[in-house]
This record gives sequence, structure tokens and C-alpha cells, in this order.
Amino acid sequence: MRWDDLFDDLETQLERELTAEELDLEIEEERLRLGRLSVRDRLMALHESQGGGAYRLALTLGSGERLSVHPVAFGRDWFSADVTAEGSRTRQCIVPIGALLGVGLEAAVVPRTLEAARAADGHPSLSARLGLAFVLRDLCRRRRAVDLVLSSGELHGTLDRIGRDHVDLAVHDRDAPRRESEVREIRIVPFAALQLVRL
Repeated sequence: MRWDDLFDDLETQLERELTAEELDLEIEEERLRLGRLSVRDRLMALHESQGGGAYRLALTLGSGERLSVHPVAFGRDWFSADVTAEGSRTRQCIVPIGALLGVGLEAAVVPRTLEAARAADGHPSLSARLGLAFVLRDLCRRRRAVDLVLSSGELHGTLDRIGRDHVDLAVHDRDAPRRESEVREIRIVPFAALQLVRL
């Protein structure tokens, strides 16, 4: 009888230790997973959890500008969004993720941002592989007038060329088309200086 009690006690102790060890391992794996999450991963997880639905992000840019946006699509190092400006006119913009100083979220949605990469195995989608340069080249090809928001201010013009890490912006008045006679200067702007691209 005493041997039975001893073996039952040892079995209970071993089971408790194995359970504690498994729990510690799960906690450590979760810490490592969270440590690998990027800002993009978290914003994408929120976007996917909302089904691309109507939610807003409160952004603080490196320029100090604060704005509320509705994300539309995500690339490798950028996302496009709709911004409602004064007068309720909606404009599109491109936000380089590296330009963000912060993203304000409601406390209730934060857990959804942490769900990223739980099942994110496999190959990334095409849009997830497209970098900022690709999107800017498309705007350049379309000869689209843009506003570049920099930490030093804002420039209006047309993208002339896109390099590996910079853009050439033909600076002209907002109401003027891009013509040689209207261009005041060509400004080379490094990607690192871009805070926001308003379309």
C-alpha cells in the first residue's frame, strides 16, 4: 500500500513538472514570436482581422504631423491609405512605414495586431513583396502630381525619376501642369526623408 502511494506521488510530481516545463516552453516560444513581429506585421494583422473593413489608424509622422487614416493596401515597406481632410474630402496617400513615429490604436484592437505570423508560413503575396520604389515608379510613369511631406515641410510637383533610394521631383505650382516653363527646380529627395506621399 505504501509503495502505491509513493508511486502515485512521484507520478503526480513528474506530471506537474512536465506540465510546468511545457508551459515555460510555450511562454518562451510566444516571446520569441512576438520579438519577430514588425510594425508592418502588426498593421497587416489588424487589416486582415477587419477583413479590410473600415477602421482607422491614428498616425504620428516623423514630421510631427498627426493624421487619421484608413489603410487600403500594404507593400513591403509602405501602405496606402485614405485620409479624410478638412471639408470631408478624401485623399489617398502612401505612408512609408519607416516614417512612422507612432500608431495610435484603441486598446480593444491591440490583441488582433499580435495575431500576426501565427499562421503566416508560406510565400508572401505579390503586394507584400513590392517596395516603395515600385509604387513611386508607377506614379512617375503616370505623371501624377503629388505632395511630398518631409520633416522640413511639404513640396508639390511631379515625380520625374525614381532611383534606388531617392526621387527626383519637378517642383511646380499646384494649379500648373508639369511643363519645363512651370518647373521651379528639380529636387532630389531621399526615401529616408519621405514622411508621406499625398496623391
